[in-house]
Amino acid sequence: MKGIINMTSIEYKNLSVKEFTKAAEIYESGHAGIYNMCKKDYPDILAELEKEPFNDLLDCGCGTAPMLTLLHEKYPDKHYTGIDLTPKMIEVAKAKKMKNVELVVGDCENLPFAENSFDAVICSESFHHYPNPQSFFNSVYRVLRPNGRLILRDMTMKSNAMRWFCNRIELPLAHLAGKGDVRIYSREEVQNFCNNAGLHMEIFEVRPVFRLHAVIRKSGA
Repeated sequence: MKGIINMTSIEYKNLSVKEFTKAAEIYESGHAGIYNMCKKDYPDILAELEKEPFNDLLDCGCGTAPMLTLLHEKYPDKHYTGIDLTPKMIEVAKAKKMKNVELVVGDCENLPFAENSFDAVICSESFHHYPNPQSFFNSVYRVLRPNGRLILRDMTMKSNAMRWFCNRIELPLAHLAGKGDVRIYSREEVQNFCNNAGLHMEIFEVRPVFRLHAVIRKSGA
């Protein structure tokens, strides 16, 4: 078990690419299995985005772009960018041929975009796949415009014991099953990532079904 827990970044990412290459064709179908749980995040992300205007939005770990599809339908004149590590996910997303939507194969720990490019960044059920979480936060800070927001949705637990069990027992077993999950994070850990990146955490809530809901802001100019 120890050897699995101590996998390298590349090994984690390779597992994720392998997992989601298989999942790409069914990800938005009625046969998506565990991935159907991701749909529970979409209404909360939409509700958060409605609180402030935005023009340019980045979806980190966009998958086959289900969230971007919903946003495109609601706000068709905005500009959207989606990035995902798995080429097959981006291939399926591109087949939707959505106007004003750019889709990129890339690494969310090293976002390939210019500084101050986005008013909002969203990340839904992808963050726990990142072996270098601080690099993600640092990269988000760079690409957000002043006063821009990161809306982060992921898994978490209030109980330290439950998180320990998940991180030390359940996730290593998931690796044996070919899944690239890395870690479930606490409020304190997310706060540290924000502090180190120069971001301010405005909201951190543990919502039903073990959901982390966070709103994180880059300060104004």
